[in-house]
Amino acid sequence: MDGVVEIITGRERRRRWSTAEKLRLVAETHEAGTTIGAVAARHSVCESLLFTWRRQVREGVLTAARTPVFMPVDMSDAAPMASTVPAPQAARPSPPARPATPSGLIEIELGNGRQLRVGSDVNLAALRRVLAALRE
Repeated sequence: MDGVVEIITGRERRRRWSTAEKLRLVAETHEAGTTIGAVAARHSVCESLLFTWRRQVREGVLTAARTPVFMPVDMSDAAPMASTVPAPQAARPSPPARPATPSGLIEIELGNGRQLRVGSDVNLAALRRVLAALRE
């Protein structure tokens, strides 16, 4: 007999299920020839919890996290600025002097006069990809 033993070492008495685990178990309950009781027994979870998760999926409460979509960007000077709107010509007071750069903030001045500001909590792999794309 294959058995699963779960050792609880702390004060926490309940198992915590990630959203991905919940969705996987709900998907198992929809497989042909499978019963909710069998899935519950296989994963040591109460049937009522599986019914709750199935209802949450049906109502759209329990869903997979959306994956961000990256869009191509052309930074060349020849690219038209489709979203550029001319500023109104009303007299405006000059902006106040910029405060000193906060600790951990990196500012990169791009060739076209734009600035790229990156906080200390930036994803380094993503920043490397952006900088590599700007060098091309």
